[in-house]
Amino acid sequence: MTTDLSIHKPLVSIITATYNSGKTVRDTLQSIADQTYPGIEHIVVDGGSQDNTLSIVSEFPHVAKVVSEPDKGIYDAMNKGINLATGEIIALLNSDDFYVSKNIVQKAVDLMQSEKTDTLYGDLVYVDPVQTQKISRTWIAGSFRRKKFLFGWMPPHPTFFVRKNVYDRLGHFDIRLKSAADYELMLRFLFKEKISVSYLREVMVKMRSGGMSNASLSNRIQANKEDREAWRTNQLHPYFFTLWLKPLRKLFQFFRKSNSIV
Repeated sequence: MTTDLSIHKPLVSIITATYNSGKTVRDTLQSIADQTYPGIEHIVVDGGSQDNTLSIVSEFPHVAKVVSEPDKGIYDAMNKGINLATGEIIALLNSDDFYVSKNIVQKAVDLMQSEKTDTLYGDLVYVDPVQTQKISRTWIAGSFRRKKFLFGWMPPHPTFFVRKNVYDRLGHFDIRLKSAADYELMLRFLFKEKISVSYLREVMVKMRSGGMSNASLSNRIQANKEDREAWRTNQLHPYFFTLWLKPLRKLFQFFRKSNSIV
Protein backbone atom coordinates (compact mmCIF):
# COMPACT_ATOMS: atom_id res chain seq x y z
CA MET A 1 0.00 0.00 0.00
CA THR A 2 1.44 3.37 -1.00
CA THR A 3 1.37 6.47 1.17
CA ASP A 4 0.93 10.15 0.40
CA LEU A 5 4.53 10.87 1.45
CA SER A 6 5.76 10.50 -2.15
CA ILE A 7 3.28 13.06 -3.51
CA HIS A 8 4.46 16.22 -1.79
CA LYS A 9 8.18 16.70 -1.21
CA PRO A 10 8.53 20.06 0.56
CA LEU A 11 11.70 22.01 -0.11
CA VAL A 12 13.97 21.95 2.96
CA SER A 13 16.23 24.94 3.56
CA ILE A 14 19.32 24.06 5.62
CA ILE A 15 21.18 27.05 7.05
CA THR A 16 24.84 26.85 8.02
CA ALA A 17 26.45 29.72 9.94
CA THR A 18 30.22 29.93 9.53
CA TYR A 19 33.10 32.07 10.76
CA ASN A 20 36.72 31.01 10.28
CA SER A 21 35.44 27.44 10.11
CA GLY A 22 38.00 26.00 7.71
CA LYS A 23 38.96 23.17 10.06
CA THR A 24 35.44 21.76 10.41
CA VAL A 25 33.06 23.06 7.74
CA ARG A 26 33.93 20.42 5.14
CA ASP A 27 32.26 17.72 7.25
CA THR A 28 29.12 19.84 7.51
CA LEU A 29 28.99 20.56 3.79
CA GLN A 30 29.67 16.95 2.82
CA SER A 31 27.00 15.59 5.14
CA ILE A 32 24.40 17.83 3.47
CA ALA A 33 25.68 17.13 -0.06
CA ASP A 34 25.30 13.40 0.67
CA GLN A 35 21.65 13.58 1.75
CA THR A 36 19.29 11.40 -0.27
CA TYR A 37 16.38 13.82 0.09
CA PRO A 38 15.75 15.38 -3.34
CA GLY A 39 14.74 18.92 -2.37
CA ILE A 40 17.37 20.75 -0.32
CA GLU A 41 18.30 24.43 -0.46
CA HIS A 42 21.59 24.88 1.39
CA ILE A 43 22.32 28.42 2.57
CA VAL A 44 25.70 29.39 4.03
CA VAL A 45 25.80 32.60 6.07
CA ASP A 46 29.39 33.57 6.78
CA GLY A 47 30.48 36.26 9.23
CA GLY A 48 33.34 37.51 7.06
CA SER A 49 35.85 34.68 7.50
CA GLN A 50 39.55 35.42 7.08
CA ASP A 51 40.62 31.81 6.65
CA ASN A 52 39.81 29.32 3.86
CA THR A 53 36.16 28.78 4.83
CA LEU A 54 34.71 30.35 1.69
CA SER A 55 37.10 28.55 -0.64
CA ILE A 56 35.97 25.24 0.87
CA VAL A 57 32.32 26.26 0.48
CA SER A 58 33.00 27.03 -3.20
CA GLU A 59 33.99 23.39 -3.75
CA PHE A 60 30.40 22.23 -3.08
CA PRO A 61 28.08 22.99 -6.01
CA HIS A 62 24.98 21.98 -4.07
CA VAL A 63 25.21 25.17 -1.97
CA ALA A 64 22.44 27.42 -3.28
CA LYS A 65 23.23 30.72 -1.57
CA VAL A 66 26.28 32.22 0.16
CA VAL A 67 26.35 35.45 2.12
CA SER A 68 29.59 36.71 3.67
CA GLU A 69 29.53 39.89 5.71
CA PRO A 70 30.02 40.98 9.33
CA ASP A 71 27.20 40.01 11.65
CA LYS A 72 26.17 40.37 15.28
CA GLY A 73 26.87 36.76 16.20
CA ILE A 74 25.67 33.29 15.30
CA TYR A 75 21.99 33.98 16.01
CA ASP A 76 22.05 37.03 13.77
CA ALA A 77 23.55 34.81 11.05
CA MET A 78 20.80 32.24 11.57
CA ASN A 79 18.15 34.97 11.27
CA LYS A 80 19.69 36.11 7.99
CA GLY A 81 19.49 32.56 6.72
CA ILE A 82 15.85 32.20 7.74
CA ASN A 83 15.04 35.42 5.88
CA LEU A 84 16.78 34.07 2.76
CA ALA A 85 15.17 30.64 2.94
CA THR A 86 12.50 29.69 0.42
CA GLY A 87 11.88 26.19 1.75
CA GLU A 88 8.72 25.07 3.50
CA ILE A 89 10.84 23.49 6.25
CA ILE A 90 13.98 25.01 7.79
CA ALA A 91 16.83 23.21 9.55
CA LEU A 92 20.01 24.68 11.04
CA LEU A 93 23.28 22.78 10.84
CA ASN A 94 26.29 24.87 11.75
CA SER A 95 29.96 24.38 10.95
CA ASP A 96 30.81 22.20 13.98
CA ASP A 97 27.96 19.79 13.25
CA PHE A 98 27.14 17.14 10.67
CA TYR A 99 24.42 14.58 9.99
CA VAL A 100 25.22 11.02 11.00
CA SER A 101 23.80 9.40 7.86
CA LYS A 102 22.61 10.17 4.36
CA ASN A 103 18.88 9.81 5.04
CA ILE A 104 18.43 12.07 8.09
CA VAL A 105 16.59 14.81 6.18
CA GLN A 106 14.39 12.24 4.45
CA LYS A 107 13.43 10.66 7.77
CA ALA A 108 12.73 14.05 9.37
CA VAL A 109 10.46 15.19 6.52
CA ASP A 110 8.64 11.86 6.32
CA LEU A 111 7.84 11.94 10.04
CA MET A 112 6.70 15.57 9.99
CA GLN A 113 4.50 14.83 7.00
CA SER A 114 3.01 11.61 8.37
CA GLU A 115 2.33 13.10 11.82
CA LYS A 116 1.31 16.48 10.33
CA THR A 117 3.49 18.46 12.73
CA ASP A 118 5.16 21.85 12.44
CA THR A 119 8.43 21.00 14.21
CA LEU A 120 10.68 18.00 14.82
CA TYR A 121 13.71 17.11 16.94
CA GLY A 122 15.83 14.02 17.55
CA ASP A 123 18.89 12.86 19.45
CA LEU A 124 22.49 14.07 19.25
CA VAL A 125 25.97 12.94 20.22
CA TYR A 126 28.95 15.11 21.14
CA VAL A 127 32.19 13.92 19.61
CA ASP A 128 35.88 14.66 19.91
CA PRO A 129 36.76 17.75 17.80
CA VAL A 130 39.37 15.77 15.83
CA GLN A 131 38.47 12.09 16.25
CA THR A 132 34.81 12.44 15.37
CA GLN A 133 34.13 8.72 15.79
CA LYS A 134 34.89 9.10 19.51
CA ILE A 135 31.70 9.91 21.43
CA SER A 136 32.04 11.97 24.60
CA ARG A 137 28.39 12.59 25.45
CA THR A 138 25.02 11.29 24.30
CA TRP A 139 21.92 13.48 24.32
CA ILE A 140 18.82 11.29 24.22
CA ALA A 141 16.05 13.88 24.18
CA GLY A 142 13.14 11.53 24.77
CA SER A 143 9.48 11.91 23.87
CA PHE A 144 7.94 15.35 24.07
CA ARG A 145 5.90 16.47 27.02
CA ARG A 146 5.41 20.20 27.40
CA LYS A 147 5.90 20.17 31.18
CA LYS A 148 9.41 18.74 30.81
CA PHE A 149 10.60 22.30 30.15
CA LEU A 150 9.77 23.04 33.80
CA PHE A 151 12.27 20.36 34.83
CA GLY A 152 15.18 21.78 32.85
CA TRP A 153 14.55 19.89 29.61
CA MET A 154 15.16 21.14 26.10
CA PRO A 155 15.64 19.36 22.76
CA PRO A 156 19.00 19.49 20.94
CA HIS A 157 18.81 22.58 18.77
CA PRO A 158 20.94 21.22 15.86
CA THR A 159 18.25 18.56 15.32
CA PHE A 160 15.37 21.07 15.26
CA PHE A 161 13.35 21.21 12.02
CA VAL A 162 10.69 23.95 11.79
CA ARG A 163 8.17 24.90 9.14
CA LYS A 164 8.93 28.37 7.80
CA ASN A 165 5.43 29.63 8.52
CA VAL A 166 6.13 29.13 12.23
CA TYR A 167 9.08 31.52 12.03
CA ASP A 168 6.93 33.91 9.99
CA ARG A 169 4.21 33.91 12.66
CA LEU A 170 6.21 33.71 15.88
CA GLY A 171 9.50 35.42 15.06
CA HIS A 172 13.16 34.49 14.85
CA PHE A 173 16.08 34.30 17.29
CA ASP A 174 16.42 37.00 19.95
CA ILE A 175 19.94 38.29 19.28
CA ARG A 176 20.06 40.07 22.65
CA LEU A 177 20.82 36.60 24.03
CA LYS A 178 24.36 35.49 23.26
CA SER A 179 24.16 31.83 24.32
CA ALA A 180 20.50 31.07 25.05
CA ALA A 181 18.64 32.35 21.98
CA ASP A 182 18.11 28.76 20.80
CA TYR A 183 16.64 27.83 24.20
CA GLU A 184 14.41 30.91 24.16
CA LEU A 185 13.14 30.13 20.66
CA MET A 186 12.27 26.52 21.48
CA LEU A 187 10.69 27.58 24.78
CA ARG A 188 8.58 30.11 22.87
CA PHE A 189 7.56 27.70 20.12
CA LEU A 190 7.00 24.49 22.07
CA PHE A 191 6.11 25.58 25.60
CA LYS A 192 4.42 28.96 25.22
CA GLU A 193 2.79 28.64 21.80
CA LYS A 194 2.29 24.84 21.95
CA ILE A 195 3.42 24.26 18.37
CA SER A 196 3.00 20.64 17.27
CA VAL A 197 6.16 18.52 17.39
CA SER A 198 7.47 15.13 16.33
CA TYR A 199 10.34 13.19 17.91
CA LEU A 200 12.65 11.20 15.64
CA ARG A 201 13.91 8.45 17.95
CA GLU A 202 17.48 8.24 16.76
CA VAL A 203 20.75 10.14 16.69
CA MET A 204 20.51 12.72 13.92
CA VAL A 205 23.59 14.91 14.42
CA LYS A 206 27.18 14.71 15.56
CA MET A 207 28.36 17.87 17.29
CA ARG A 208 31.96 18.66 18.12
CA SER A 209 32.53 19.27 21.83
CA GLY A 210 33.42 22.70 23.17
CA GLY A 211 30.21 24.75 23.47
CA MET A 212 30.50 28.38 24.56
CA SER A 213 28.03 28.23 27.46
CA ASN A 214 30.00 25.45 29.21
CA ALA A 215 33.53 26.71 28.51
CA SER A 216 33.97 28.11 32.03
CA LEU A 217 32.12 28.69 35.29
CA SER A 218 31.61 32.36 34.43
CA ASN A 219 30.12 31.37 31.06
CA ARG A 220 27.80 28.91 32.78
CA ILE A 221 26.64 31.62 35.22
CA GLN A 222 26.00 33.97 32.31
CA ALA A 223 24.13 31.23 30.47
CA ASN A 224 21.95 30.67 33.53
CA LYS A 225 21.09 34.38 33.57
CA GLU A 226 20.15 34.21 29.92
CA ASP A 227 18.04 31.10 30.49
CA ARG A 228 16.14 33.04 33.14
CA GLU A 229 15.70 35.93 30.71
CA ALA A 230 14.27 33.49 28.15
CA TRP A 231 11.39 32.75 30.53
CA ARG A 232 10.99 36.37 31.59
CA THR A 233 10.83 37.75 28.05
CA ASN A 234 8.00 35.33 27.28
CA GLN A 235 6.18 36.24 30.51
CA LEU A 236 6.52 32.66 31.70
CA HIS A 237 7.21 31.46 35.23
CA PRO A 238 9.54 28.48 35.81
CA TYR A 239 9.77 26.58 39.07
CA PHE A 240 12.45 27.82 41.46
CA PHE A 241 14.62 24.81 40.51
CA THR A 242 13.98 24.77 36.74
CA LEU A 243 17.06 26.71 35.68
CA TRP A 244 19.39 24.81 38.01
CA LEU A 245 18.15 21.48 36.69
CA LYS A 246 18.92 22.50 33.12
CA PRO A 247 22.75 22.27 33.40
CA LEU A 248 22.51 19.34 35.81
CA ARG A 249 20.64 17.29 33.21
CA LYS A 250 23.75 17.48 31.03
CA LEU A 251 25.75 15.48 33.58
CA PHE A 252 23.65 12.39 32.87
CA GLN A 253 24.53 12.65 29.19
CA PHE A 254 28.14 11.78 30.00
CA PHE A 255 27.04 8.51 31.62
CA ARG A 256 25.15 7.60 28.45
CA LYS A 257 28.20 7.83 26.25
CA SER A 258 28.79 4.82 24.09
CA ASN A 259 31.88 3.19 22.68
CA SER A 260 29.99 2.40 19.52
CA ILE A 261 30.66 4.29 16.32
CA VAL A 262 27.70 6.37 15.14
